[in-house]
Amino acid sequence: MKKFDYMEEFKHEQLIYFYDKTTGLKGITCIHDTSLGPALGGTRLWEYEDEEEAVLDVLRLSKGMTYKAACAGLNLGGGKTVLIGDSKKVKSEGYFRGLGRYVQSLNGRYITAEDVNTSTTDMMYVAMETDYVVGLPGKSGNPSPVTAWGAFMGIRASLKEVFGSESFQGKSFAVQGAGQTGYYLIKFLLGDYSDVNNWKKYNEKPKKIYFTEINEAHIERLKKEYPEVEFVKPEDIYGLDVDVFVPCALGGVINDTTISKLKAKIVAGTANNVLKEAKHGELLKEKGILYGPDYIMNAGGLINVAHELQGYNFETAMSDVDKIYGRLLEIYAIAKAENISVSSAGDKFAEKRIEIMRNVRANFIKR
Repeated sequence: MKKFDYMEEFKHEQLIYFYDKTTGLKGITCIHDTSLGPALGGTRLWEYEDEEEAVLDVLRLSKGMTYKAACAGLNLGGGKTVLIGDSKKVKSEGYFRGLGRYVQSLNGRYITAEDVNTSTTDMMYVAMETDYVVGLPGKSGNPSPVTAWGAFMGIRASLKEVFGSESFQGKSFAVQGAGQTGYYLIKFLLGDYSDVNNWKKYNEKPKKIYFTEINEAHIERLKKEYPEVEFVKPEDIYGLDVDVFVPCALGGVINDTTISKLKAKIVAGTANNVLKEAKHGELLKEKGILYGPDYIMNAGGLINVAHELQGYNFETAMSDVDKIYGRLLEIYAIAKAENISVSSAGDKFAEKRIEIMRNVRANFIKR
């Protein structure tokens, strides 16, 4: 992989490798863009096939965080960290304290948080070595329920756009991934809002919810708690005759192979980088399927932890998360007015804000 060519094409600022010989910590931090402020993005722990796969993942994820922060109206840039290893074997206090020291070495250009296979407990160890970590217990806590709530609001906006009503009464859903955000999203669809302190309640019932998952413990948990939710094999989730396909696992799931299988009218969920390539946003448009851009749909967790930087208040944070609904409708209107894909409209929305703020700050004012 020609890393500098990739960084030049997609305007990345930094790609940092780090290794701790004491704990075996191996990771990569990528800072995409800091025009709006310091880069914020979680730390993902994954058993990548090789180094190249990890690099590509962190490059794509960090760019998505820039667009996510811009569309959410936050004064933050985009960054991400990926750690290479088996989450069942490598975790320890020393491991995450080592991570914290590397985060601290970036002197505030990058702020981390939990992500796939890392937890608020892990971030407590990180916080022992750096000031630049959010999503801690006693503050905003686990961002997954709030990420799911933002997607829940995004799905409601998408239903409004396609069907003329935001209600999910009588609608059907296919949820891909039920470990964290997908699990909470299913609970919200079924009317259990306890994980967001019953922030809002809707007296609506879906017609049917299907789900798929590869972790046996997560499958059994959902079957036990909500037996009315039907499990299907991973390869069968795309072709279900449902209203909404809800990707909540890893990225690249909308691609040349899967688009031809889709029967849903809407694709909207919490996964990052849902589209394998930019062309797949155009293909969804051609097929008449509405796409909720992932970096807007899943911005709830980022909005929630960002509020820690100014003094956390649950009600204020959730009010900002609710704005995902209106922001999506605005982007859908741009796509319709300009006859472009929703993914392109989302990119234009983000890039316009970044450019405006970059120009606003072009002159020096001492504060």
